[in-house]
Amino acid sequence: MNIRQQLEQFKPYNAQEEKDQEMILRYMDNFNNLFTRENEFAHFTASAWLINEEHTKVLMAYHNIYNSWSWVGGHADGETDLLEVALKEAREETGLTKVKPVLEEIYSIEILGVPAHEKKGKHVATHVHLNVTYLLQASENELLHIKPDENSAIGWFELNKAVEASTEPEMQVVYRKLNDKLVLYPGENKL
Repeated sequence: MNIRQQLEQFKPYNAQEEKDQEMILRYMDNFNNLFTRENEFAHFTASAWLINEEHTKVLMAYHNIYNSWSWVGGHADGETDLLEVALKEAREETGLTKVKPVLEEIYSIEILGVPAHEKKGKHVATHVHLNVTYLLQASENELLHIKPDENSAIGWFELNKAVEASTEPEMQVVYRKLNDKLVLYPGENKL
């Protein structure tokens, strides 16, 4: 099933997801290059809400650009399988090797505003990320490694502490929603 079909079949959790689903599908109707950063106005990203086996903690990285604790994820950069993007980014940004999906379906969607910033000495204009979030799982016992060009720390946080650790109020809303949705997927220790 392609990402368009997945987005069409996605069941929104709240009004934010319902509106963002409508807008993402509208973007897809009007732009043919949403999977690359060549579309400087809007492009797809994939994020991971990376939880432990008991579903009581989430793995966060201290993001160098935003100076905040944050989920892991990244740009599609031409890849249309956004679950694979989320898995790849989770592994690259944390050093984990045994990351697995809790479910293969889309966990959450968000349209996220990205303020103008400098990256690798180049100006990046204000734009939006058409973000698809996947619920992934890993063991707390596996060794972690930072990715110095993107983050400066990685750590497991109790669910509510993860929300508090973020210094970005707009992301706290997203993280709170992701935690609230976890009651639909109780931990099963199936890693």
